[in-house]
Amino acid sequence: MLANEFLRRPEINYADLLKFIPAPEQPLDSRVIEQVEIQVKYEGYIKKAYQKVEKLKRMEAKKIPDRIDYDAIEGLATEAQQKLKKIQPATLAQASRISGVNPADLSILAVYIEQGRIAKV
Repeated sequence: MLANEFLRRPEINYADLLKFIPAPEQPLDSRVIEQVEIQVKYEGYIKKAYQKVEKLKRMEAKKIPDRIDYDAIEGLATEAQQKLKKIQPATLAQASRISGVNPADLSILAVYIEQGRIAKV
């Protein structure tokens, strides 16, 4: 087992780890030790948070055209249609923050925009 895998366990800390690996020539500062423990123990959560941020950036970059006809979008929930028409979000990220607009609605809206079917007549 690698040291970082061992350190991932909630009951293990850096001091416990030193019982099994050679100690560094110069002792580490307590803040460095704390950061190492946090980075190792929460790596999965940190990675998920970064992925969420990247997804949000992509959604922020995806503009919703002004002339979009929400009534023409098949599969969009009625509540989502009503709220999107009322609020008129400028981006998918803004739309994602509207209560009543769920991830499925956002996916349908994104596909609709990608296909270029946007204009009201």
